[in-house]
Amino acid sequence: MASSLSSLLPLLLLSLTSFAALSLADYPLPYNFTHVCDAKRYASLNLSIPDFAFCDKSLSYYVRAKNLVDSMNLTEKAKQLGNNNNGEWYAVAAGVPRLGLPAYNWWSEALHGVSYIGGGTSFGGPDVKAATSFPLPINSAAAFNATLWREIGKTISTEARAMNNLGFAGLTFWSPNINLVRDPRWGRALETPGECPTTAGIYAINFVRGLQDVEGQEHSNDPNSRPLKVSACCKHYAAYDVDYWRTTGSMTVDRFHYDANVTERDMVESYLKPFEMCVKEGDVSSVMCSYNKINGVPACADGRRMRGTIRDEWDLHGYVVSDCDSIKTIFEKQQWLDDTAIEATAQVMRAGLDLDCGWYYAQYLEETVKKGLIKESDVDEALINNYIVLLRLGWFDGNPLYDNLNASNVCSVDNMKLAASAARQGMVLLKNKGDALPLSPQKFKRIAIVGPHANATEVMIGNYNGVPCRYISPIDGLKKYAEVDYKCRGCRCAVGLNLTYEREDWDRTGFDLPGYQNHLIETVANVSKGPVVVVIFSSGTINISSFVKSGDVDAIIWAGYPGQEGGQAVADIIFGAYNPGGRLPVTWYPSEYTSQIPETSQQFRPNDELGYPGRTYRFYNGTTQFDFGYGLSYTKFSYSFVNPNVLVTKNVNNARQCYNFLPFEDKQLTDVPACQSALVSDLDCTAGDVSVQVSVTNVGKLDGSDAVMLYAKQPQGLIGAPIKDLVAFERVFLKAGESKVVSFEIDACKRLAFVTESAQEVLPQGEHTLLVGDQKLPVYVHLQKEV
Repeated sequence: MASSLSSLLPLLLLSLTSFAALSLADYPLPYNFTHVCDAKRYASLNLSIPDFAFCDKSLSYYVRAKNLVDSMNLTEKAKQLGNNNNGEWYAVAAGVPRLGLPAYNWWSEALHGVSYIGGGTSFGGPDVKAATSFPLPINSAAAFNATLWREIGKTISTEARAMNNLGFAGLTFWSPNINLVRDPRWGRALETPGECPTTAGIYAINFVRGLQDVEGQEHSNDPNSRPLKVSACCKHYAAYDVDYWRTTGSMTVDRFHYDANVTERDMVESYLKPFEMCVKEGDVSSVMCSYNKINGVPACADGRRMRGTIRDEWDLHGYVVSDCDSIKTIFEKQQWLDDTAIEATAQVMRAGLDLDCGWYYAQYLEETVKKGLIKESDVDEALINNYIVLLRLGWFDGNPLYDNLNASNVCSVDNMKLAASAARQGMVLLKNKGDALPLSPQKFKRIAIVGPHANATEVMIGNYNGVPCRYISPIDGLKKYAEVDYKCRGCRCAVGLNLTYEREDWDRTGFDLPGYQNHLIETVANVSKGPVVVVIFSSGTINISSFVKSGDVDAIIWAGYPGQEGGQAVADIIFGAYNPGGRLPVTWYPSEYTSQIPETSQQFRPNDELGYPGRTYRFYNGTTQFDFGYGLSYTKFSYSFVNPNVLVTKNVNNARQCYNFLPFEDKQLTDVPACQSALVSDLDCTAGDVSVQVSVTNVGKLDGSDAVMLYAKQPQGLIGAPIKDLVAFERVFLKAGESKVVSFEIDACKRLAFVTESAQEVLPQGEHTLLVGDQKLPVYVHLQKEV
């Protein structure tokens, strides 16, 4: 090997392999009509459309949905709320032929492109053979570009609408996954926007808005009548981040039995925050409850968190659906309260579950009503919630805005360009010793690639995928710049991880590369005389500390799961056609982290008594391989705050009283204000009351983009406050030597709040600090006695 590599560049691809996805449903797709309330369609059924008030467009959506539900008997109602084949995981409403109501499969997925998971969508025939496969969310999140996230959502929904017109897709997509990566061992980290609640929330808002919003009708005085392009679903609610964890002993913990022991403080501050933002600001039309229990109560049976929080407090305009077979899980695996199947069905209906991805509702709801465990009006309410969403989607009436979409709108050149741009933006340069990258195409006309996934295709699109329009493997991409010598074709020393190690229903036990992979990398790096670049395909933390320190490894790129265009993105970064600007959306901990804290510890703050170092950039107090938000560029950026300070004044009075129970390190401090804080719920909160301008300058020699990340710190001495908290970010492109001013408009109540140990959200008085790079800006919060 030494002689063959002496003058070549070995490019090690640490990649992932694909795994078998859920099988397609056996149901034929029932989308062989333009819309339900089509007069010709009703005539073909020997029915008269004027006989059915739910087809009367002059009536409100609520009245129409209620009329439809009132027209059904109890048996028919139950068959619309879940699957009708025992043992099946789908959510196919049976329809009511005598009313002209067809069947509908509620379950489609669009995590990073239209997927075949769920049976509501399929690929085939001459019209729809594929759809654009974007990077996995963990990659897209690394771009820290809200505009990109919205554009991805818009493009996916356009393809979905086109496929719906052609009879290959539904209109309800159970995406995105916005659970936090509390622990990087979690197998589903690749599906999420990472560990930061604010990032996950902003991702949810923009991705959902991209999927759902009809241009020009983004807001409405009556949100339940606001039209939808497609319906999105924020999942999995809540505190779901364990799939299948094994200890060094014989103990295992799986998601079906797991009871997440979570404090209310952590729920309010972390676990619920992305969902609150998704519902309140994203106006999502669906939320999915998770398998796990929370403090002893199954998530799908928790009326306080479902009906009480999602619908009553956050004002959900849509429906709540179970993760698939959750009711069965409650009965068979969790054996909660020793309920029978009928009693478990009643529990979730009372809690506010509108739709069952499974067969328990269809099987047991009718009997549940007849036994008096729930009221028939509970069933009616669930059905109305569901049908209002379908009315907003145009399933009943059609939507002329999208009638012209067809196969030409799927896998279009522009869509694939966006996928390539997303892949480039989401890759992170972790090491670049001596500016080894970018490579010059004129100097490096021949390169060697070592690793079995240099020709990766399926590996790049991860899970919850569809059929991609095409694959551009790393070899394909690199061939555009140089002659490629593939040195490890067919070898079985797989480098990196694969979805055997991180996937749904499986968690990792550690961060080390399995097998002899470290040895392979070391061997190749030692014998090569050219620059050595390690490219990592994974969802997050891998123990590469020795290669970070090694003088034999010149550069390291984290490529994640970059989608169908991933190979081109890798090549463009290596040869400098694109200047990397991605930032890590998760903390990369050292390998010993896995022995310091069990995956099942739900708390974020450190516990010195147990030796727990805490979790995520907000609370972790140990050393890292790479920090959250870390990422290099081929150029350099400098920052400065334009405004010298910010003053925020909020009035307090007899109705808005001071909350003086904050824990300070030294209760004798003279700078602890007499009015320590006020409840956020008591204050007049204004969006943009903290206005900040940051001047960003590209001080290097190359053009490039930068994610400007704005953090906040609480007043000094406040016990339990995060080390820092990301409050805003914006991606900006700058030519070499160019400066731009980035403006951030922040709501102090949302972004500067402190969550007390008793889960009260308060706004502390005093000096807060905003951080960007190494720059600091004081923000003074003044609680003023109202006269």
